[in-house]
Amino acid sequence: MSGLSALFALTTWQIAADGPLRGLDERAGRALVGHGPRWLTEFLADLGNTQVALPVLACAIGWSLLRGRRWEALGAALAMAAVPLLVVPLKDWIARPGPLTEATGYYPSGHAATAAVAYGASALLLAGRGRHAWMMPVIAVLLTAMTGIGLVLRGYHWPLDVLGSWFLCGLLLLLLYGVLSRSRRRSSSRTPSC
Repeated sequence: MSGLSALFALTTWQIAADGPLRGLDERAGRALVGHGPRWLTEFLADLGNTQVALPVLACAIGWSLLRGRRWEALGAALAMAAVPLLVVPLKDWIARPGPLTEATGYYPSGHAATAAVAYGASALLLAGRGRHAWMMPVIAVLLTAMTGIGLVLRGYHWPLDVLGSWFLCGLLLLLLYGVLSRSRRRSSSRTPSC
């Protein structure tokens, strides 16, 4: 957790203070914009839209509620609700211009944050035990990574906008994981053995 906090603090400081990482980030971003088929990069970027990511999380929350895991569902909903509460003030404070515009408010990326928490929380809610337990987290990481790639290749965000969001939301997901782990340990300790 402290590693993610340090990475987020370093990234934010470099962007806010116009540090050397910001210059490197902007050179890399300019070199990457426009690569890849437009339809594909747009599709990937759209994975971070609330219209796409939130229904996925809503289904996972619904599944948890059906299984009687109210606290887990609430934890995931609160993690998602925290995204705009954290991202919007940071966007206003940092006021970073975007790659293809002079408009500000691009750090951290709201789309990357939405994807990370929606898909990550869904994976945490749906991940079971057994042979295939690894599949949900891998799918969540792939969807989140594809979103970030699409955002950068389309020129909607600089690479550090995306990474900063991932560091910040990684902290939220670690907190959620802790809540879910405690909830599951409590419920398994209350289940009577046969």
